[in-house]
Amino acid sequence: MATAVAPSLLDHATHAARWISDYRARTASGDVLSDDPSWSTMFEELAAVAGDDLGQARDRVQRHAEDIGTGFRIIGESEERPWPLSPIPLMIAAEEWRTIAAGIVQRADLLEHVIADLYGDATLVARGLIPAALVGGSPFFLRPMAGLVPPGGHHLQFIAVDLGRGPDGEWRVLADHLRSPAGAGYALENRLAIARTLGGLQARLNVQRHASFFAAFRDGLAAACRRVEPRIGLLTPGRYSASYAEQAHLARYLGFLLVEGADLAALEDKLYIRTIGGLKRIDALWHRVDPRLLDPLAFDSHSHIGVAGLIDAAAAGNVVIANVPGAGVLESAAFGAFLPRLCASETGQELILPNIATWWCGQDQACASVIENFDHLLIGPAFGVAPLGLPDGIALPGVDITGPARAALIDDMQRRPQDYVGQEIVRLSTMPVVTDTGLAARPFTLRVFAARGSDGAWTVLPGGFARIAEHPDPRASVMGEGCWSADVVVHGGEEVAPMSLLPPADTVHVRRNPGTLPSRVADNFFWLGRYLERGEALLGVIRVMLGNSIDADAGAALASETVGRLVGLVVNAGGAPHPPSLRRADLSAFARTAMEDGDWHSVRAINRLARGIGQGSRDRLAADVVRLLDAPYPSKGVMLERAGSLQRRYAALSGLSAEHMGRTAAWRFHDLGRRLERAQTVTRAVRAFGMAQASLDDLSTLLDLADSQISYRQRYLTGIARVPVVDLVALDPGNPRSLAFQICRICEHLAALPVLEDDGMEEPQQAQGSVLTAIVSTATAAALDAEVLGDVERRLFQLSEAIARRYFLQGAEPLRAAGMTLA
Repeated sequence: MATAVAPSLLDHATHAARWISDYRARTASGDVLSDDPSWSTMFEELAAVAGDDLGQARDRVQRHAEDIGTGFRIIGESEERPWPLSPIPLMIAAEEWRTIAAGIVQRADLLEHVIADLYGDATLVARGLIPAALVGGSPFFLRPMAGLVPPGGHHLQFIAVDLGRGPDGEWRVLADHLRSPAGAGYALENRLAIARTLGGLQARLNVQRHASFFAAFRDGLAAACRRVEPRIGLLTPGRYSASYAEQAHLARYLGFLLVEGADLAALEDKLYIRTIGGLKRIDALWHRVDPRLLDPLAFDSHSHIGVAGLIDAAAAGNVVIANVPGAGVLESAAFGAFLPRLCASETGQELILPNIATWWCGQDQACASVIENFDHLLIGPAFGVAPLGLPDGIALPGVDITGPARAALIDDMQRRPQDYVGQEIVRLSTMPVVTDTGLAARPFTLRVFAARGSDGAWTVLPGGFARIAEHPDPRASVMGEGCWSADVVVHGGEEVAPMSLLPPADTVHVRRNPGTLPSRVADNFFWLGRYLERGEALLGVIRVMLGNSIDADAGAALASETVGRLVGLVVNAGGAPHPPSLRRADLSAFARTAMEDGDWHSVRAINRLARGIGQGSRDRLAADVVRLLDAPYPSKGVMLERAGSLQRRYAALSGLSAEHMGRTAAWRFHDLGRRLERAQTVTRAVRAFGMAQASLDDLSTLLDLADSQISYRQRYLTGIARVPVVDLVALDPGNPRSLAFQICRICEHLAALPVLEDDGMEEPQQAQGSVLTAIVSTATAAALDAEVLGDVERRLFQLSEAIARRYFLQGAEPLRAAGMTLA
C-alpha cells in the first residue's frame, strides 16, 4: 500500500518547482541554479517557511540577522546599518568545493613562501622572478620587518580570497586579503541566521559545518605561542570600525579578548593588557588594524591606535601577530601578473584557481599592451593607492573613461607607468535573489577563508560568504561591494558529524571566574551604569515637574517654590537653560528641551552616550540589552507618554542588569556606577526638598523623586512629616532607593574588587567608602543639614575619581603602579 504524502509537503514541492521554472525561463546561461539539483531541496525548505510568499522569507531571515546583532558601518557614517542577508544561500556541491579548497591551500602556501622570501633572503627578486620596483614601490612593504622571523615560523595565519565564477563555471581569483582579512564573522552570522530560517536543510543535504574551521584557527594560534595556555586578543580599531559588530561576534565565539590599542602595553619585550587586576600577558593578537598603524615606534609615528614596542615583542618571540605586518605587499593587483610564473617556478604546478589576467605597467612591453588595448581592459591602481590618473583609486573599465579624464590617465600612465595595472574584465555567473517582483538573477562573488591549524597546515572554511550585486550587470569591475550577502552551503552525500567549539563536557575545568576584565571595559560598564541612572533620574524630575505644573499656574506659592527647585535640579544638571517663568507653557518648553535637545545634557543626549557604550561592548552585553540601548528615541504621543515609554525602557534595562547579568567584575562596575550616580542624585534631592522649613509639596516631591511614596505610606499612617521622610530617603539602609543603601552596596563592591597590595590595608577608594559609611550610619534625620549633605556629595565625587584612578586607563600610569602583577 502506498504511503500518503502530506499535503503540506506537496505544496512546498509545488511552490519550489514553480519558482525554479519561472526563474529559469527568464535567466540566461551561466546561472548557478542550472547546474545543481540541490536547489530544489533548498527551495522546498524555503517554501516551508514562506508558503508562496518569498518576501516573507526575506523578512524572516533579516529579523534573524538583526536578532544575532549583525551589522556594519559605512566609512564616514556614525550609525550602523543592518546586515543585508538574502534568504537564498549559494549552493555548492562538495565535489566542486574540494577543487576550490585545494586551490586556496595551494595559493596560501605560495603566498607564504613569497612573503617569507621577500622579508628574508629576497632570492625571488635576485633571480628576476619579482621586479624590485614591485616590492620597493609598494606602500605596504614594511622595511622594519625585514629579517624578522615570526613566532611559529609563519607570516600568514589567516587569509581571505575573493573568487568569481565565470559563465562557463570556472572559478577565478579576483583579490587576496592578507593584511587584516574581514568577513569570517559575517559568514558565521549568515550561517546562524539561515540555520534558524531553513532548519531542515542541514539534515537533508548534509551541509558542512563551520565550527571545525574556527576551532582549527584558534588551536593554530595557540600552538604558535610559547605558553601552554596562551591569552589571545582580537585587536580592533574600535566601535567606529566598519566591521566592529563582526569583530565583537568573532571575539565572543572564539573566546578571544576584544581589545583596543589603548588596552595594551609592551614592557620588556612582552605584551600586556591593562586589567583591573594589573597587567596580564597577551600571547597572540589577531588584528583588524592597518598594519602600518600597529606600532608607532616601528612604522607610523602618528598612530594613536597602535602599541609602542609591539614589533619588538614579536621579534623577541613573545607575541604572535596574525597576520605579520608587511603581508599586504602581496595584496597589490600588480602581483597578480607574476603569481602564475611564481607558482610554476616554486612548486612546478599551475595555479588550480587562476588569477584574472593582469599586466603591470611597470614593464615597458606590458604598459604598451595595456595602452593599445585600453578599451578592452580594466585600468586600476597597481598598489591600492590612488594614482594621479585615478583620483578615486577605483579601477574602471577603459571604455568608460572618456574625454579629458582619459587623456589625463594615459598621460600619467606614460609618466609613472609603475602606478597602474591593466586587467581583463571578468564576467560573473548569476544566482537567484529575492526582489519585490520575485526571483531575479544577480551576479555574485565568493569570499573564501583559510586558516592554519595546530599542525601548521591550512584548513579552508567550507562556504565563506557570497556578495550579490544590486544590478544585473555581470562585470565584476562594476559590482563594488555588493548589495546583499548570502550564506554559502557546501553539501554532499556523506553525513556530517556535529561539531562545536565547546570541548567535551567532562574535560572542562570548572571555573567561576569569568576571566580577564580589561580596564577599558570596566570603565565602559561603570559609565553605562551612571548614564542609565542619570537619564532615569532626569526623566523622573521632568515627570514630577510636569505633574506639578498645574498647581504652579494656579499661583500656589508653595507649589511654585517646589517647581522652582525641580527646575533648579534640571538646570544644575545641564539639562536645559532656566525657563523665563514657571507658567505651564514655559515649563512644557523647558521639559521638552531637557528631554530631547541634543545641545544640552538632555535625556536624549544621555541615552546617546549610553548607546555608544553599548555599541562598543557587544562582546560582553546580552543582545536584549544592546537592542534596548539601540532602540529609537520615542517620538509619538504627548510628552508624558514619551516620558512613560522611556521610563519603561529604563526599568527593563535595570531589570536585565539585576536579574540576567552574572555577578562578575563587569557587573560590579556597572552596578557601582549606578549606585554612585543614585547616591549623588538622592543627596541633591534631600538638600533641595528635605531641609528645615520644607513644605508638604517639597516632602511629597522628595518621596516621588526617591520612588518611596508607597514605602512611606505603608510605614506612616499619620501623614507626611520631614524627619521620617528624610530618614526613609537618606538614612534607611533597608530602602533600596536611599542614600544609605547605595553607600552600603558601593562598599560591598569595592571590597570584592581586586587590590594591588597584599598588606591588608585599605586602598584609597575603599577608604573613601569607609568614611562615607561612617558619616551616613552615624547621622540622624533631625540633624542632617545642607553642610553634611554637601560633604557627602563632595566625597562621592572624590570616590568616583579614586575608582577611576585605580581601575581605569590613565595613560601610562598603570605601568608604574606599585604591586602591578605581570601574569
